[in-house]
Amino acid sequence: MKKAAVILVCFFGIARSIAGHAACFITDDTGTEIRLERPVARVATLYGGLSDILDSIGAGSCLIARTDGDTDGQRGRLPAIGTHMRPNLELVIASGPDLVLQLETGRAQALESVRLLRKLGVPVAVFRIRSFAELFAAMRRIGVATGRSSDAERAIAAMQARLEAVKKRFQGRTGARPVVFFEVRYPNLLTAGKDSMVNEIIEAAGGRNAVALPGMVSRIGEEELLRLDPDVYLVQRGPMNKNPRPPALRPLFRELRAVKFRRVFVVSERRFSRPGPLSVDAVEELAHSLDAVAGGPDRLHGRTRQQEGRQ
Repeated sequence: MKKAAVILVCFFGIARSIAGHAACFITDDTGTEIRLERPVARVATLYGGLSDILDSIGAGSCLIARTDGDTDGQRGRLPAIGTHMRPNLELVIASGPDLVLQLETGRAQALESVRLLRKLGVPVAVFRIRSFAELFAAMRRIGVATGRSSDAERAIAAMQARLEAVKKRFQGRTGARPVVFFEVRYPNLLTAGKDSMVNEIIEAAGGRNAVALPGMVSRIGEEELLRLDPDVYLVQRGPMNKNPRPPALRPLFRELRAVKFRRVFVVSERRFSRPGPLSVDAVEELAHSLDAVAGGPDRLHGRTRQQEGRQ
């Protein structure tokens, strides 16, 4: 597992606040140190997966503002402060957060809003989440910031146990790992690159990403897709791929082994493409689909283990 770039320090018994809480600090994934006099009670999130983290560690009541598309459960009743890429800074400040949480996606536009908020004196913590190791590192720091470290550790342990259960299951399979293609968007086909959380989900579920291109998202031509000829084709449905046409109705796609063998699965963008606790749900869902695909003899639709190793 990759080591997350995280420094996590909390000083107990030193600078205690009036409420008796310990002052502490966390260091985010931009290397910025955020000093807190006490655990935060008011948090604004600029990405839905970070709201999911708050819920998972029992800190959902701290959420006081969210992005336009983050409407799960009771969140739709909270003030909206724009989008992940273009938050309305006036609305963010007006919500009165003790801390703002943002996801690092490699897009300069999102980090520009972070820079401006920090310049205005608003504490902002930015997290990179492209693996389960990075997810758990972010959960630990958010747990410190909200005074819920123990809850965060319990949530992490439960998720790790679920991932381990999936791993034990697919290690008992015979044959090669199923090769999986993940459709981010169609037409103008986009797929998940090797530096994405989707890649991590596929690996954790016992599959292998058909695409080894760097980056979180990669553009790919249909001819290259035919060459890759994956065993399984995942079509995400959500804001990035609202009404995808079934691959079986796309002329060139009919030649794919995944289409011929009816191994095309429509999955939720929220679970698969929004890094956070729901990524574990995505692993379990995909593993269940792959169980049927990878079971049986030591040959997967003509693809042997030796051939898999050469690709």
